[in-house]
Amino acid sequence: MVRRRAVPDNFTLALLGTVLLASLLPCEGETARIFDLVTDAAIALLFFLHGAKLPRQAIVQGMRHWRLHLTVLASTFVLFPLLGLLLRPLDQWLLTPELSQGLLFVCLLPSTVQSSIAFTSIAGGNVPAAVVSASLSNLLGIMLTPLLVGLLLESHGGGVSWQGVLDIVLLLLLPFALGHAARRWIGGFIDHHKPLIGYSDQATILLVVYTAFSAAVVDGLWRDTPLSALLATLAACALLLAVVMPTITWAARRLGFSREDEITIVFCGSKKSMASGIPMAKILFAGQAGGLGALVLPLMIFHQLQLMVCAVVARRYAARGAHRVVEDDREAD
Repeated sequence: MVRRRAVPDNFTLALLGTVLLASLLPCEGETARIFDLVTDAAIALLFFLHGAKLPRQAIVQGMRHWRLHLTVLASTFVLFPLLGLLLRPLDQWLLTPELSQGLLFVCLLPSTVQSSIAFTSIAGGNVPAAVVSASLSNLLGIMLTPLLVGLLLESHGGGVSWQGVLDIVLLLLLPFALGHAARRWIGGFIDHHKPLIGYSDQATILLVVYTAFSAAVVDGLWRDTPLSALLATLAACALLLAVVMPTITWAARRLGFSREDEITIVFCGSKKSMASGIPMAKILFAGQAGGLGALVLPLMIFHQLQLMVCAVVARRYAARGAHRVVEDDREAD
């Protein structure tokens, strides 16, 4: 039994295989452009399916979870920056200046959207609340992240990328709304084929990992980074996750949230968005000495690490939920 628990699940193995594939055979040029389009289509389809799956009452309840949303925002824009500042002296000693600056930049970013919702769905959490919370984090992050960067980091240039707002509306919220509007026609089919959404969640995450990691490899991820600095950055990112995830889990339970809401808080409050972070970095650090590559490397590492860790955590939540259902059925009998 111990040996079986030590073996990674199939989805985690698929994530590791995807990272290896992107390292050995990264997509670039026209192929990368095609993969980006396919990934965008997969994300839009994912949100369409989630919209079709959820009844309107569930969405209204998700929007009313103001305590949950405040908890997620506090983790994203208060807890993470505080931890980044606490780690700053150690980072400056172990990392290059660009990597140290990049690690603090990670702590100032908003949460991811698609992977937060996908992992919440896999784990059996409150998906409507995750949609609202992750989207709210991204929208506020467009304003809060540049402000925090201006306060805590030396930035060059500035401004708000309203294209990011438009991308969220067109790629995430619009498909979700269309799917919800179409529920009256396709809701029955979706309800009888729920594994379809689970497969869509996992496929979307794998596509995001492959395209994002491919871009990093093509830009010289392994060629331009010393091994010692890479390992120190990996350790720092792992330390951040190791502190944040138990802390927000403990906070969610102390605040009396349900198991489903706890899952939402854990996955929405522990992530940082590479999709939003890299465009922001290009604006905020235009003309940065040493180039942008080293500065965004901690974000790339944290992004991959959070996906792998959350895959394991989501599977454990799902397994506990299935075990609880079995126990409830036995008691009912």
